[in-house]
Amino acid sequence: MCAAIENTAKCEVRAVIRFFTAKGYSAAAIHRELCAVYGPQVMSEGVVREWVRLFKSGRENVHDEERSGRPSLVTDELVQTVDAKVRENRRFTMAELSTDFPQISKTLLYEIVTARLGYRKLCARWVPKILTDHHKTQRMASALDFLSRYADEGEPLLNRIVTGDETWIKYVNPETKEQSKMWAHSDSPTKPKKARQDFSARKLMATVFWDAKGVLLVEFMERGTTINQDVYCETLKTLRRAIQNKRRGMLTSGIVFLHDNARPHSACRTTALLKSFKWDVFNHPPYSPDLAPSDYHLFMHMKKWLGSQRFDDDEELKDAVTGWLKAQAGDFYAEGISKLVKRYDKCLNRDGDYVEK
Repeated sequence: MCAAIENTAKCEVRAVIRFFTAKGYSAAAIHRELCAVYGPQVMSEGVVREWVRLFKSGRENVHDEERSGRPSLVTDELVQTVDAKVRENRRFTMAELSTDFPQISKTLLYEIVTARLGYRKLCARWVPKILTDHHKTQRMASALDFLSRYADEGEPLLNRIVTGDETWIKYVNPETKEQSKMWAHSDSPTKPKKARQDFSARKLMATVFWDAKGVLLVEFMERGTTINQDVYCETLKTLRRAIQNKRRGMLTSGIVFLHDNARPHSACRTTALLKSFKWDVFNHPPYSPDLAPSDYHLFMHMKKWLGSQRFDDDEELKDAVTGWLKAQAGDFYAEGISKLVKRYDKCLNRDGDYVEK
């Protein structure tokens, strides 16, 4: 016979036992009645007999009585002591910490450190340079300058920005860690593996200039040459002609030029050429790839695309990279420029420290 009532509370069953006990039913008879209504798994006959005995002896409460339990080992004084030890050495292991607290299990120590004190173990992240106070002050000054101009000019400021940089493109690009991810069960016996690959010695340097609407200029360095102020100035002249051809009226409205302070970029001849162009060169702080759109946006996405790519010669590499740059939608480039606002704002709020995202 199927149970008429399922998933009942314990106190309800005990109340029924108390009712039948008051009516003079035997424990066996009460058990049969319970099984008929609640099912055979509701309560064993032995437990029914125990509750009948308790109710006959004068018990009225059908709920479980509170238990005192074992006294807790975790006190406020202990938590403060553990906190002091953590602050002394933040690279501790639980095994090392347990030697200072032999009376407490490692499990309880872990609970104190994580749940009570709110600590979690973080890996150090790579940064271009450990910034000094002077570097941070420079970054904050640039952030304040940009945000003030954005508050005055708004979106037209972003539309006038032209930015660019150089990057190396390798012939053989190993698969990125992100690309190697796959869905699998945690207990799967076959976990993904891949062999370590040496970096490709064959590579080509690409120079890319772009704005919120798309790519303006892509150039590749000839083998055996380096970028110096003379080469960079010639590239800037080519860039000016490209803007004139691709962005009608932009030279008239005024260019806000954003590039880093690498030596060829900040050389006297380069500075003089940009001044003759009457371009508004924005003061980019040193050691700040997190504030350079090419680094935090364009090249980052391009490196992801390059993962697992192989090129046999220079022409194949140039065609592939140029094709990818031209294939990106205008929104892709507009997004990279617009991120400057949020990044400069975060930089200012972090007192000049690096911006992660």
